[in-house]
Amino acid sequence: MQDIGHFVDGQRIPGTSGRFADVFNPAKGEVSGRLSLASKNELDTAVASSKRALAAWATKPPLARARVLFKYKDLLEQNQKRLAEMISAEHGKTVPDAMGEVMRGIEVVEFACGIPHLLKGEFSENVGTNVDCHSLRQPLGVCAGITPFNFPAMVPMWMFPVAVACGNTFILKPSERDPSAPILLAALLVEAGAPAGVLNVVNGDKEIVDAILAHPDIEAVSFVGSTPIAEYVYHTGTSYNKRVQALGGAKNHMLVMPDADMDQAADALMGAAYGSAGERCMAISVAVAVGSAGDQLVEKLAPRIRSLKVGPYSDPETEMGPLVTKDALTRVNSYIESGIKEGADLVVDGRGLKLQGYENGYFVGGSLFDHVTPQMRIYREEIFGPVLSVVRTPDYEQALALVNAHEFGNGAAIFTRDGDAARDFTTRAQIGMIGVNVPIPVPLAFHSFGGWKRSLFGDHHMHGAEGVRFYTRLKTITSRWPKGIRSGAEYVMPTMQ
Repeated sequence: MQDIGHFVDGQRIPGTSGRFADVFNPAKGEVSGRLSLASKNELDTAVASSKRALAAWATKPPLARARVLFKYKDLLEQNQKRLAEMISAEHGKTVPDAMGEVMRGIEVVEFACGIPHLLKGEFSENVGTNVDCHSLRQPLGVCAGITPFNFPAMVPMWMFPVAVACGNTFILKPSERDPSAPILLAALLVEAGAPAGVLNVVNGDKEIVDAILAHPDIEAVSFVGSTPIAEYVYHTGTSYNKRVQALGGAKNHMLVMPDADMDQAADALMGAAYGSAGERCMAISVAVAVGSAGDQLVEKLAPRIRSLKVGPYSDPETEMGPLVTKDALTRVNSYIESGIKEGADLVVDGRGLKLQGYENGYFVGGSLFDHVTPQMRIYREEIFGPVLSVVRTPDYEQALALVNAHEFGNGAAIFTRDGDAARDFTTRAQIGMIGVNVPIPVPLAFHSFGGWKRSLFGDHHMHGAEGVRFYTRLKTITSRWPKGIRSGAEYVMPTMQ
Protein backbone atom coordinates (compact mmCIF):
# COMPACT_ATOMS: atom_id res chain seq x y z
CA MET A 1 0.00 0.00 0.00
CA GLN A 2 1.47 3.33 -1.05
CA ASP A 3 0.30 6.86 -0.32
CA ILE A 4 0.16 9.01 -3.45
CA GLY A 5 0.08 12.78 -3.16
CA HIS A 6 0.90 15.48 -5.69
CA PHE A 7 3.92 16.93 -7.52
CA VAL A 8 4.20 20.68 -6.96
CA ASP A 9 7.08 23.12 -7.25
CA GLY A 10 9.54 20.46 -8.33
CA GLN A 11 8.88 17.85 -5.66
CA ARG A 12 6.48 15.17 -4.50
CA ILE A 13 4.29 16.40 -1.68
CA PRO A 14 1.64 14.71 0.48
CA GLY A 15 -1.95 15.84 0.33
CA THR A 16 -3.44 17.92 3.12
CA SER A 17 -7.18 17.83 2.32
CA GLY A 18 -7.95 14.71 4.35
CA ARG A 19 -9.88 13.25 1.40
CA PHE A 20 -8.65 10.05 -0.25
CA ALA A 21 -9.51 7.57 -3.00
CA ASP A 22 -8.36 3.98 -3.35
CA VAL A 23 -6.16 2.92 -6.26
CA PHE A 24 -6.60 -0.70 -7.33
CA ASN A 25 -4.66 -3.50 -8.96
CA PRO A 26 -7.43 -4.53 -11.39
CA ALA A 27 -5.98 -7.99 -12.02
CA LYS A 28 -6.37 -8.89 -8.34
CA GLY A 29 -9.22 -6.58 -7.39
CA GLU A 30 -7.14 -5.36 -4.47
CA VAL A 31 -6.30 -1.89 -3.20
CA SER A 32 -2.69 -1.02 -4.07
CA GLY A 33 -2.55 2.62 -3.02
CA ARG A 34 -4.28 5.53 -1.37
CA LEU A 35 -4.55 8.71 -3.42
CA SER A 36 -4.91 12.11 -1.81
CA LEU A 37 -7.66 14.21 -3.42
CA ALA A 38 -6.68 17.86 -3.56
CA SER A 39 -8.64 20.77 -2.16
CA LYS A 40 -9.08 24.14 -3.84
CA ASN A 41 -6.37 25.53 -1.55
CA GLU A 42 -3.93 22.92 -2.82
CA LEU A 43 -4.78 23.84 -6.40
CA ASP A 44 -4.16 27.49 -5.53
CA THR A 45 -0.70 26.52 -4.27
CA ALA A 46 0.08 24.69 -7.51
CA VAL A 47 -1.16 27.57 -9.66
CA ALA A 48 0.93 30.04 -7.64
CA SER A 49 3.96 27.82 -8.29
CA SER A 50 3.19 27.81 -12.02
CA LYS A 51 2.78 31.59 -12.06
CA ARG A 52 6.15 32.07 -10.35
CA ALA A 53 7.83 29.90 -12.97
CA LEU A 54 6.02 31.48 -15.91
CA ALA A 55 7.90 34.73 -16.50
CA ALA A 56 11.37 33.20 -16.72
CA TRP A 57 10.18 30.15 -18.67
CA ALA A 58 8.12 32.14 -21.19
CA THR A 59 11.03 34.50 -21.95
CA LYS A 60 13.56 31.69 -22.29
CA PRO A 61 14.49 31.33 -25.97
CA PRO A 62 12.53 28.53 -27.65
CA LEU A 63 15.82 26.79 -28.44
CA ALA A 64 16.65 26.65 -24.73
CA ARG A 65 13.25 25.16 -23.96
CA ALA A 66 13.79 22.64 -26.77
CA ARG A 67 17.10 21.56 -25.22
CA VAL A 68 15.27 20.71 -22.00
CA LEU A 69 12.82 18.63 -24.02
CA PHE A 70 15.66 16.81 -25.80
CA LYS A 71 16.98 15.77 -22.39
CA TYR A 72 13.47 14.86 -21.31
CA LYS A 73 13.01 12.61 -24.32
CA ASP A 74 16.21 10.77 -23.41
CA LEU A 75 15.06 10.29 -19.81
CA LEU A 76 11.67 9.03 -20.95
CA GLU A 77 13.32 6.46 -23.18
CA GLN A 78 15.49 5.32 -20.29
CA ASN A 79 12.41 4.97 -18.06
CA GLN A 80 10.01 3.60 -20.65
CA LYS A 81 9.78 0.12 -19.07
CA ARG A 82 9.41 1.60 -15.58
CA LEU A 83 6.55 3.84 -16.73
CA ALA A 84 4.90 0.95 -18.55
CA GLU A 85 4.94 -1.28 -15.49
CA MET A 86 3.41 1.51 -13.38
CA ILE A 87 0.63 1.89 -15.94
CA SER A 88 -0.03 -1.85 -16.17
CA ALA A 89 -0.19 -2.29 -12.40
CA GLU A 90 -2.91 0.36 -12.04
CA HIS A 91 -4.70 0.16 -15.39
CA GLY A 92 -4.44 -3.54 -16.16
CA LYS A 93 -3.25 -3.34 -19.78
CA THR A 94 -0.35 -5.56 -20.82
CA VAL A 95 3.20 -4.25 -20.47
CA PRO A 96 3.86 -4.33 -24.25
CA ASP A 97 0.68 -2.30 -24.78
CA ALA A 98 1.77 0.17 -22.09
CA MET A 99 5.23 0.36 -23.68
CA GLY A 100 3.54 1.37 -26.92
CA GLU A 101 1.52 4.01 -25.09
CA VAL A 102 4.65 5.57 -23.60
CA MET A 103 6.36 5.53 -27.00
CA ARG A 104 3.46 7.42 -28.60
CA GLY A 105 3.81 10.02 -25.85
CA ILE A 106 7.56 10.26 -26.42
CA GLU A 107 6.84 10.98 -30.09
CA VAL A 108 4.95 14.14 -29.06
CA VAL A 109 7.94 15.23 -26.96
CA GLU A 110 10.10 14.60 -30.02
CA PHE A 111 7.76 16.80 -32.09
CA ALA A 112 7.86 19.54 -29.45
CA CYS A 113 11.68 19.58 -29.64
CA GLY A 114 11.18 21.37 -32.96
CA ILE A 115 9.45 24.30 -31.31
CA PRO A 116 11.90 26.97 -32.60
CA HIS A 117 10.69 26.17 -36.10
CA LEU A 118 7.05 25.71 -35.09
CA LEU A 119 6.85 29.17 -33.50
CA LYS A 120 8.13 31.01 -36.56
CA GLY A 121 5.76 33.78 -37.62
CA GLU A 122 5.14 35.60 -40.90
CA PHE A 123 6.70 38.78 -42.28
CA SER A 124 5.57 41.23 -44.95
CA GLU A 125 8.03 43.89 -46.03
CA ASN A 126 6.99 47.38 -47.06
CA VAL A 127 3.24 47.02 -46.60
CA GLY A 128 3.28 50.82 -46.69
CA THR A 129 6.08 53.27 -47.36
CA ASN A 130 8.91 52.07 -45.10
CA VAL A 131 6.35 50.12 -43.04
CA ASP A 132 6.79 46.41 -42.29
CA CYS A 133 4.32 43.97 -40.73
CA HIS A 134 5.05 40.72 -38.92
CA SER A 135 3.20 38.22 -36.75
CA LEU A 136 4.35 35.97 -33.94
CA ARG A 137 2.94 33.50 -31.46
CA GLN A 138 3.28 33.97 -27.71
CA PRO A 139 2.35 31.71 -24.78
CA LEU A 140 -0.99 31.95 -23.01
CA GLY A 141 0.23 31.59 -19.41
CA VAL A 142 -0.78 28.87 -16.94
CA CYS A 143 -2.57 26.04 -18.74
CA ALA A 144 -4.22 22.88 -17.38
CA GLY A 145 -4.94 19.36 -18.58
CA ILE A 146 -7.57 16.92 -17.32
CA THR A 147 -6.76 13.42 -18.56
CA PRO A 148 -8.45 9.98 -18.57
CA PHE A 149 -7.49 6.63 -17.06
CA ASN A 150 -7.08 4.72 -20.31
CA PHE A 151 -3.81 6.41 -21.35
CA PRO A 152 -2.26 7.84 -18.17
CA ALA A 153 1.05 8.65 -19.88
CA MET A 154 0.22 9.21 -23.55
CA VAL A 155 -2.70 11.63 -23.21
CA PRO A 156 -0.90 13.93 -20.74
CA MET A 157 2.01 13.93 -23.20
CA TRP A 158 -0.38 15.00 -25.95
CA MET A 159 -0.78 18.17 -23.92
CA PHE A 160 2.01 19.41 -21.66
CA PRO A 161 5.10 18.92 -23.88
CA VAL A 162 3.61 21.17 -26.56
CA ALA A 163 2.27 23.62 -23.96
CA VAL A 164 5.59 24.05 -22.13
CA ALA A 165 7.56 24.11 -25.38
CA CYS A 166 5.45 27.13 -26.37
CA GLY A 167 6.46 28.86 -23.13
CA ASN A 168 3.46 28.09 -20.92
CA THR A 169 3.48 26.42 -17.52
CA PHE A 170 1.10 23.54 -16.87
CA ILE A 171 -1.16 22.01 -14.21
CA LEU A 172 -1.94 18.32 -14.86
CA LYS A 173 -4.98 16.69 -13.23
CA PRO A 174 -4.70 12.99 -14.14
CA SER A 175 -7.24 10.24 -13.55
CA GLU A 176 -7.65 9.06 -9.97
CA ARG A 177 -7.51 5.43 -11.15
CA ASP A 178 -3.88 5.29 -12.31
CA PRO A 179 -2.00 8.34 -10.96
CA SER A 180 1.53 7.01 -10.46
CA ALA A 181 2.92 7.37 -14.00
CA PRO A 182 1.94 11.07 -14.35
CA ILE A 183 3.88 11.95 -11.20
CA LEU A 184 6.97 10.25 -12.61
CA LEU A 185 6.49 12.16 -15.88
CA ALA A 186 6.66 15.43 -13.93
CA ALA A 187 9.70 14.36 -11.89
CA LEU A 188 11.60 13.43 -15.05
CA LEU A 189 10.89 16.83 -16.60
CA VAL A 190 12.50 18.52 -13.58
CA GLU A 191 15.44 16.13 -13.88
CA ALA A 192 15.74 17.19 -17.52
CA GLY A 193 16.23 20.81 -16.45
CA ALA A 194 12.75 22.34 -16.39
CA PRO A 195 12.43 24.83 -13.52
CA ALA A 196 10.22 23.92 -10.57
CA GLY A 197 6.62 24.87 -11.30
CA VAL A 198 6.76 24.45 -15.09
CA LEU A 199 4.79 21.20 -14.68
CA ASN A 200 2.75 20.53 -11.54
CA VAL A 201 0.54 17.48 -10.94
CA VAL A 202 -2.53 17.87 -8.74
CA ASN A 203 -4.62 14.76 -8.11
CA GLY A 204 -8.32 15.04 -7.41
CA ASP A 205 -11.91 14.39 -8.38
CA LYS A 206 -14.77 16.56 -9.68
CA GLU A 207 -14.15 19.12 -6.94
CA ILE A 208 -10.71 19.90 -8.33
CA VAL A 209 -11.95 19.78 -11.95
CA ASP A 210 -14.50 22.47 -11.14
CA ALA A 211 -11.83 24.50 -9.35
CA ILE A 212 -9.59 24.31 -12.44
CA LEU A 213 -12.41 25.43 -14.73
CA ALA A 214 -13.18 28.42 -12.54
CA HIS A 215 -9.65 29.44 -11.55
CA PRO A 216 -8.95 33.00 -12.71
CA ASP A 217 -5.23 32.38 -13.28
CA ILE A 218 -5.66 29.36 -15.58
CA GLU A 219 -5.90 30.51 -19.20
CA ALA A 220 -6.64 27.29 -21.08
CA VAL A 221 -7.88 23.77 -20.37
CA SER A 222 -7.36 20.58 -22.38
CA PHE A 223 -9.57 17.57 -21.66
CA VAL A 224 -9.99 13.99 -22.87
CA GLY A 225 -12.82 11.79 -21.57
CA SER A 226 -16.47 10.89 -22.12
CA THR A 227 -18.75 13.11 -24.18
CA PRO A 228 -21.04 14.24 -21.32
CA ILE A 229 -18.03 15.37 -19.27
CA ALA A 230 -16.29 16.88 -22.32
CA GLU A 231 -19.36 18.96 -23.04
CA TYR A 232 -19.55 20.04 -19.38
CA VAL A 233 -15.87 20.98 -19.33
CA TYR A 234 -16.18 22.94 -22.56
CA HIS A 235 -19.24 24.95 -21.60
CA THR A 236 -18.09 25.55 -18.03
CA GLY A 237 -14.55 26.52 -19.03
CA THR A 238 -15.63 28.84 -21.81
CA SER A 239 -18.18 30.48 -19.48
CA TYR A 240 -15.12 31.62 -17.51
CA ASN A 241 -13.61 32.92 -20.77
CA LYS A 242 -11.00 30.18 -20.98
CA ARG A 243 -9.72 28.59 -24.14
CA VAL A 244 -10.92 24.96 -24.05
CA GLN A 245 -10.37 21.87 -26.16
CA ALA A 246 -12.42 18.91 -24.94
CA LEU A 247 -12.23 15.54 -26.67
CA GLY A 248 -15.19 13.27 -25.96
CA GLY A 249 -16.43 9.77 -26.65
CA ALA A 250 -16.45 7.56 -29.70
CA LYS A 251 -18.23 4.75 -31.46
CA ASN A 252 -15.66 3.90 -34.10
CA HIS A 253 -16.86 1.92 -37.13
CA MET A 254 -14.86 -0.28 -39.46
CA LEU A 255 -16.41 -0.97 -42.85
CA VAL A 256 -15.48 -4.35 -44.26
CA MET A 257 -16.16 -4.48 -47.99
CA PRO A 258 -16.84 -7.79 -49.77
CA ASP A 259 -13.51 -7.56 -51.62
CA ALA A 260 -11.44 -7.12 -48.43
CA ASP A 261 -8.90 -9.69 -47.32
CA MET A 262 -11.06 -11.28 -44.62
CA ASP A 263 -8.16 -12.71 -42.63
CA GLN A 264 -6.50 -9.32 -42.58
CA ALA A 265 -9.76 -7.64 -41.57
CA ALA A 266 -10.41 -10.18 -38.79
CA ASP A 267 -6.90 -9.82 -37.40
CA ALA A 268 -7.22 -6.04 -37.52
CA LEU A 269 -10.52 -6.19 -35.63
CA MET A 270 -9.01 -8.41 -32.95
CA GLY A 271 -6.40 -5.83 -32.06
CA ALA A 272 -8.66 -2.83 -32.54
CA ALA A 273 -11.66 -4.19 -30.61
CA TYR A 274 -9.98 -6.21 -27.87
CA GLY A 275 -6.59 -4.58 -27.34
CA SER A 276 -6.43 -2.91 -23.93
CA ALA A 277 -9.81 -4.60 -23.20
CA GLY A 278 -11.47 -2.14 -25.56
CA GLU A 279 -10.69 0.75 -23.21
CA ARG A 280 -9.40 3.02 -25.98
CA CYS A 281 -11.02 6.09 -27.48
CA MET A 282 -9.92 4.77 -30.87
CA ALA A 283 -11.10 1.18 -30.32
CA ILE A 284 -13.25 -0.28 -33.07
CA SER A 285 -16.56 -1.25 -31.48
CA VAL A 286 -18.67 -1.63 -34.65
CA ALA A 287 -17.80 -3.73 -37.67
CA VAL A 288 -20.02 -2.85 -40.62
CA ALA A 289 -20.14 -5.90 -42.89
CA VAL A 290 -21.10 -4.80 -46.38
CA GLY A 291 -22.94 -7.16 -48.72
CA SER A 292 -21.62 -10.72 -48.60
CA ALA A 293 -18.87 -9.90 -46.09
CA GLY A 294 -20.97 -10.65 -42.98
CA ASP A 295 -20.92 -14.45 -42.81
CA GLN A 296 -17.23 -14.67 -43.73
CA LEU A 297 -16.23 -12.06 -41.18
CA VAL A 298 -18.15 -13.56 -38.25
CA GLU A 299 -16.91 -17.04 -39.15
CA LYS A 300 -13.29 -15.86 -38.95
CA LEU A 301 -13.75 -13.68 -35.86
CA ALA A 302 -15.50 -16.15 -33.55
CA PRO A 303 -12.66 -18.68 -33.11
CA ARG A 304 -10.09 -15.91 -32.76
CA ILE A 305 -12.10 -14.32 -29.95
CA ARG A 306 -12.66 -17.63 -28.16
CA SER A 307 -8.89 -18.27 -28.17
CA LEU A 308 -8.00 -14.76 -26.93
CA LYS A 309 -5.55 -15.07 -24.02
CA VAL A 310 -6.97 -13.06 -21.11
CA GLY A 311 -4.86 -12.63 -17.99
CA PRO A 312 -2.86 -10.37 -15.71
CA TYR A 313 -0.29 -7.94 -17.12
CA SER A 314 2.47 -9.88 -15.34
CA ASP A 315 1.92 -12.90 -17.63
CA PRO A 316 3.97 -12.39 -20.82
CA GLU A 317 1.49 -14.51 -22.80
CA THR A 318 -1.48 -12.29 -21.93
CA GLU A 319 -3.11 -10.61 -24.93
CA MET A 320 -5.87 -8.79 -23.03
CA GLY A 321 -5.91 -7.71 -19.41
CA PRO A 322 -8.77 -6.86 -17.04
CA LEU A 323 -11.04 -3.85 -17.04
CA VAL A 324 -9.90 -0.96 -14.90
CA THR A 325 -12.51 -1.13 -12.11
CA LYS A 326 -15.28 -3.29 -10.71
CA ASP A 327 -17.79 -0.67 -11.86
CA ALA A 328 -16.44 -0.97 -15.41
CA LEU A 329 -16.91 -4.75 -15.24
CA THR A 330 -20.50 -4.33 -14.06
CA ARG A 331 -21.19 -1.80 -16.81
CA VAL A 332 -19.80 -3.99 -19.61
CA ASN A 333 -21.76 -7.02 -18.39
CA SER A 334 -24.93 -4.92 -18.32
CA TYR A 335 -24.38 -3.88 -21.94
CA ILE A 336 -24.01 -7.52 -22.98
CA GLU A 337 -27.27 -8.34 -21.20
CA SER A 338 -28.91 -5.36 -22.93
CA GLY A 339 -27.78 -6.60 -26.33
CA ILE A 340 -29.31 -10.00 -25.69
CA LYS A 341 -32.62 -8.49 -24.53
CA GLU A 342 -32.82 -6.24 -27.60
CA GLY A 343 -32.43 -9.19 -29.95
CA ALA A 344 -28.80 -9.17 -31.09
CA ASP A 345 -27.15 -12.55 -31.67
CA LEU A 346 -24.45 -13.11 -29.00
CA VAL A 347 -21.96 -15.25 -30.90
CA VAL A 348 -19.24 -15.15 -28.22
CA ASP A 349 -20.07 -14.43 -24.57
CA GLY A 350 -17.15 -13.17 -22.47
CA ARG A 351 -19.01 -12.94 -19.17
CA GLY A 352 -18.23 -15.02 -16.11
CA LEU A 353 -14.51 -15.35 -16.76
CA LYS A 354 -12.58 -16.40 -13.62
CA LEU A 355 -8.83 -16.94 -13.55
CA GLN A 356 -7.10 -19.14 -10.99
CA GLY A 357 -5.31 -16.95 -8.49
CA TYR A 358 -7.12 -13.86 -9.80
CA GLU A 359 -10.70 -14.70 -8.90
CA ASN A 360 -11.39 -11.16 -7.68
CA GLY A 361 -9.91 -9.50 -10.77
CA TYR A 362 -12.03 -7.41 -13.12
CA PHE A 363 -11.82 -9.82 -16.03
CA VAL A 364 -14.25 -10.26 -18.89
CA GLY A 365 -13.56 -12.13 -22.08
CA GLY A 366 -14.01 -10.82 -25.57
CA SER A 367 -17.65 -10.70 -26.68
CA LEU A 368 -19.09 -10.64 -30.21
CA PHE A 369 -22.61 -9.66 -31.29
CA ASP A 370 -23.97 -10.24 -34.79
CA HIS A 371 -27.07 -8.77 -36.47
CA VAL A 372 -26.91 -5.61 -34.37
CA THR A 373 -29.20 -2.78 -35.45
CA PRO A 374 -28.76 1.00 -35.04
CA GLN A 375 -31.65 1.15 -32.57
CA MET A 376 -29.88 -1.00 -29.96
CA ARG A 377 -28.02 0.52 -26.96
CA ILE A 378 -24.94 -1.57 -27.73
CA TYR A 379 -24.77 0.25 -31.07
CA ARG A 380 -25.71 3.76 -29.94
CA GLU A 381 -23.64 4.07 -26.77
CA GLU A 382 -19.93 3.89 -26.00
CA ILE A 383 -19.37 0.64 -24.06
CA PHE A 384 -15.63 1.09 -23.46
CA GLY A 385 -15.03 -2.61 -23.11
CA PRO A 386 -14.18 -5.70 -25.20
CA VAL A 387 -17.53 -5.93 -27.00
CA LEU A 388 -17.67 -5.87 -30.81
CA SER A 389 -20.96 -5.42 -32.68
CA VAL A 390 -21.38 -6.56 -36.28
CA VAL A 391 -23.94 -4.57 -38.25
CA ARG A 392 -24.85 -5.81 -41.73
CA THR A 393 -25.72 -3.52 -44.63
CA PRO A 394 -26.60 -4.53 -48.19
CA ASP A 395 -24.34 -1.99 -49.89
CA TYR A 396 -21.65 0.65 -49.43
CA GLU A 397 -23.99 3.66 -49.53
CA GLN A 398 -26.02 2.38 -46.59
CA ALA A 399 -22.83 1.59 -44.69
CA LEU A 400 -21.56 5.14 -45.23
CA ALA A 401 -24.92 6.57 -44.17
CA LEU A 402 -24.73 4.51 -40.97
CA VAL A 403 -21.33 5.99 -40.11
CA ASN A 404 -22.45 9.53 -40.83
CA ALA A 405 -25.69 9.23 -38.87
CA HIS A 406 -23.99 8.40 -35.56
CA GLU A 407 -23.60 11.24 -33.06
CA PHE A 408 -19.89 10.47 -32.58
CA GLY A 409 -17.33 11.25 -35.25
CA ASN A 410 -14.01 10.27 -33.73
CA GLY A 411 -12.48 7.55 -35.92
CA ALA A 412 -13.48 5.12 -38.67
CA ALA A 413 -11.80 2.70 -41.04
CA ILE A 414 -12.52 0.91 -44.29
CA PHE A 415 -11.00 -2.38 -45.36
CA THR A 416 -11.09 -2.90 -49.11
CA ARG A 417 -8.99 -3.48 -52.21
CA ASP A 418 -11.10 -0.94 -54.12
CA GLY A 419 -9.28 2.40 -54.36
CA ASP A 420 -12.42 4.19 -55.53
CA ALA A 421 -14.40 3.04 -52.47
CA ALA A 422 -11.55 4.00 -50.17
CA ARG A 423 -11.19 7.44 -51.72
CA ASP A 424 -14.94 8.05 -51.58
CA PHE A 425 -15.03 7.02 -47.90
CA THR A 426 -12.16 9.29 -46.89
CA THR A 427 -13.89 12.19 -48.67
CA ARG A 428 -17.48 11.73 -47.56
CA ALA A 429 -17.25 10.21 -44.08
CA GLN A 430 -18.08 12.80 -41.40
CA ILE A 431 -15.25 11.60 -39.19
CA GLY A 432 -12.15 13.30 -37.81
CA MET A 433 -9.67 10.43 -38.28
CA ILE A 434 -9.95 7.76 -40.97
CA GLY A 435 -7.98 4.63 -41.73
CA VAL A 436 -7.74 2.81 -45.04
CA ASN A 437 -6.82 -0.79 -44.26
CA VAL A 438 -5.54 0.64 -40.95
CA PRO A 439 -7.85 -0.22 -38.04
CA ILE A 440 -6.72 2.37 -35.47
CA PRO A 441 -5.85 5.54 -37.41
CA VAL A 442 -4.20 7.52 -34.60
CA PRO A 443 -2.19 10.30 -36.26
CA LEU A 444 1.49 10.63 -35.44
CA ALA A 445 2.66 13.60 -33.40
CA PHE A 446 3.42 15.84 -36.38
CA HIS A 447 -0.24 15.59 -37.40
CA SER A 448 -3.10 16.31 -35.00
CA PHE A 449 -5.58 14.13 -33.10
CA GLY A 450 -9.29 14.90 -32.85
CA GLY A 451 -12.77 13.92 -33.89
CA TRP A 452 -15.85 15.59 -35.30
CA LYS A 453 -19.44 16.01 -34.14
CA ARG A 454 -19.92 15.11 -30.45
CA SER A 455 -16.43 13.67 -30.18
CA LEU A 456 -14.84 17.14 -29.94
CA PHE A 457 -15.86 20.41 -28.32
CA GLY A 458 -13.73 23.35 -29.34
CA ASP A 459 -11.91 24.44 -32.46
CA HIS A 460 -8.53 22.76 -32.07
CA HIS A 461 -7.35 19.17 -32.24
CA MET A 462 -4.46 17.98 -30.06
CA HIS A 463 -0.70 18.01 -30.64
CA GLY A 464 0.82 18.72 -34.02
CA ALA A 465 0.40 22.19 -35.51
CA GLU A 466 -3.10 22.39 -33.99
CA GLY A 467 -1.59 21.97 -30.53
CA VAL A 468 0.86 24.82 -31.12
CA ARG A 469 -1.99 27.06 -32.21
CA PHE A 470 -4.07 26.12 -29.18
CA TYR A 471 -1.31 26.88 -26.66
CA THR A 472 -0.32 30.23 -28.20
CA ARG A 473 -2.01 33.50 -29.11
CA LEU A 474 -1.25 35.43 -32.26
CA LYS A 475 0.24 38.91 -32.15
CA THR A 476 0.76 41.12 -35.22
CA ILE A 477 3.19 44.08 -35.24
CA THR A 478 3.26 46.92 -37.76
CA SER A 479 6.42 49.05 -37.57
CA ARG A 480 8.22 51.98 -39.17
CA TRP A 481 11.68 53.10 -38.05
CA PRO A 482 13.28 56.53 -38.36
CA LYS A 483 16.77 56.65 -39.69
CA GLY A 484 19.31 56.38 -36.86
CA ILE A 485 23.00 56.13 -36.16
CA ARG A 486 24.43 52.77 -37.13
CA SER A 487 26.66 50.95 -34.64
CA GLY A 488 30.19 49.90 -35.42
CA ALA A 489 31.38 46.54 -36.61
CA GLU A 490 31.31 43.39 -34.42
CA TYR A 491 33.68 40.48 -35.03
CA VAL A 492 32.41 37.83 -32.59
CA MET A 493 30.12 34.99 -33.69
CA PRO A 494 26.69 35.83 -32.21
CA THR A 495 25.42 33.15 -29.81
CA MET A 496 22.21 32.60 -27.88
CA GLN A 497 22.34 34.00 -24.35
